[in-house]
Amino acid sequence: MDFTKDTVLITGASNGIGRGLALDYAKQGAKVVACDIDDQHGRQLIAEIRKNGGEGYYFHCDVSDPESIENLLKKIEESVGTMTILINNAGISEFKNVFELELEEWDEIINTNLRSAFLLSKEISRTWKEKNISGRIVNMASTRAFMSEPGSEGYAASKGGLVALTHALATSLSPYHIRVNSISPGWINTSPDYVPRDIDHEQHLSNRVGQVQDISKACFYLTDPENGFVNGENIIVDGGMTKKMIYEH
Repeated sequence: MDFTKDTVLITGASNGIGRGLALDYAKQGAKVVACDIDDQHGRQLIAEIRKNGGEGYYFHCDVSDPESIENLLKKIEESVGTMTILINNAGISEFKNVFELELEEWDEIINTNLRSAFLLSKEISRTWKEKNISGRIVNMASTRAFMSEPGSEGYAASKGGLVALTHALATSLSPYHIRVNSISPGWINTSPDYVPRDIDHEQHLSNRVGQVQDISKACFYLTDPENGFVNGENIIVDGGMTKKMIYEH
């Protein structure tokens, strides 16, 4: 898959899945634009991309703040150019007893995980429409859109909303040749300090915990400019974990 003609914006790129996506897209020749509130790790990410011969840019952005998003898009257009791929990856979680979850905490989760994806998709698609660019959007949802643990109301609602937003946007943006899909990762080990146990691997039909590269490959598939017949879909990348019935003994 050739992304040498693409410029990809990845939100929440300083750490975790976002960081891995940025590095992997850069290896495939894409111009990478990363944004986050963690400036230190964001700048380290771009330094690593450039050290490896890639082209990358970092911008500070709090995606829960519409004004910060507006400023981000202006800076990117002025200093980098027009993007062709948007990956709405930024997200936070607050697992808390439903009776203790405050409205402000709920709003912060929804605004960061869901509202930001709508705002970014809307404004970037407006540019694509005006410039006749066949853009591609990937929303990073979660298997928690389909299964839950106690205390996950805010996170589950935001990720379920992303799945619904995906097919709604795909329908609305179809006349402009803009594709929108989502990925629902399962257990993806993003910590270099954590070594999964045998019991962790055994929860998956694939017999292992997921890696960031598993998500990158799914993103490559969905954003390949030649792969236009997948649209409005959500791909679960979880090693079969949500399909395996697990009894507690």
